Amino acid sequence: MDLKKKILKLKEKLDVTIVAHFYQRDEVFELADITGDSLELAKKAMETPSKYILFCGVGFMGESVKVLSPQKRVLMPKIACCAMARMIDVDYFDECLQKLNDIGIKNEDLLPITYINSSAAVKARVGEMGGMVCTSSNAYKIIEKGLKSGKKIFFVPDRCLGQNFAKSLHLKSSVIGDGSNINEADIICYNGFCSVHQLFSVEDIEFYRNKYPDILIAVHPECDPKVCDAADFVGSTSQLITFIKELPKEQKVAVGTEYNMVNRLRKKNTFILSSTKPECPTMNETTLEDVYKTLLEIEKEQEAPYANEILVDEDVVKWAKVALERMFEV
Repeated sequence: MDLKKKILKLKEKLDVTIVAHFYQRDEVFELADITGDSLELAKKAMETPSKYILFCGVGFMGESVKVLSPQKRVLMPKIACCAMARMIDVDYFDECLQKLNDIGIKNEDLLPITYINSSAAVKARVGEMGGMVCTSSNAYKIIEKGLKSGKKIFFVPDRCLGQNFAKSLHLKSSVIGDGSNINEADIICYNGFCSVHQLFSVEDIEFYRNKYPDILIAVHPECDPKVCDAADFVGSTSQLITFIKELPKEQKVAVGTEYNMVNRLRKKNTFILSSTKPECPTMNETTLEDVYKTLLEIEKEQEAPYANEILVDEDVVKWAKVALERMFEV
């Protein structure tokens, strides 16, 4: 019996739901009961009656499921790490606050907003300070709501997302450590980024526009602001999928986001906006073998934590959930 059949047989037998992010490799993605973007997956996993969630993605996503559904047992075939999420932890967060305090910006003058691509501990720290979580699809609304507090927004960890949404709202942004005037900024950005979305350049856009004059360029807001400015459409993963699916079949489009997702969108007239394969290395760590081994572990029904089970401290769950629920309210 091949590995795929073994997985399907085990899945039928167990009280488990397999969840996979859009960026997973095809053979893993195709086996999932639920697919989607990071927060969408956490919300759908919360609604499933299954005791076990087998989450194929990266660490912060598994944590989000556990925060929203602490009663469920969340296991990851591979606890891969999002490079952007690793760029900030609670210590770095507090160091940045101290730097802002040193130039006269007090904590009470700041409203922190963290991108979903962050650890549960960072989300909890944001929640404790009265802040919120955002996604790439709702960041505009969340930042707009946050500004009504009259405070400066402290946006972590993705500088590109913060800068792009500041531009769309006609606001001033500044990145900590880049020499810009932080005191004048409406949105102060932490200096993090997505390594995959940094691969796309204005030169890539020019190449495709020269080759196909009628082509459309669609990119993710984690791309550099110059790339987003030169694109025809900027949207989250789910927004990109909707935009591209609604295009006429003959309309050519070059897409600036992760390779696996773009590759399964549509077969014709869709191009990758890069000369380098923009494949997320950590999202691609999970294999069918990993999924199978994790299902065999779930079959044991052990009470003690599994080696690859996601566990989050109760206090972190409490405050991270607060930050997420503030987002849901908006």
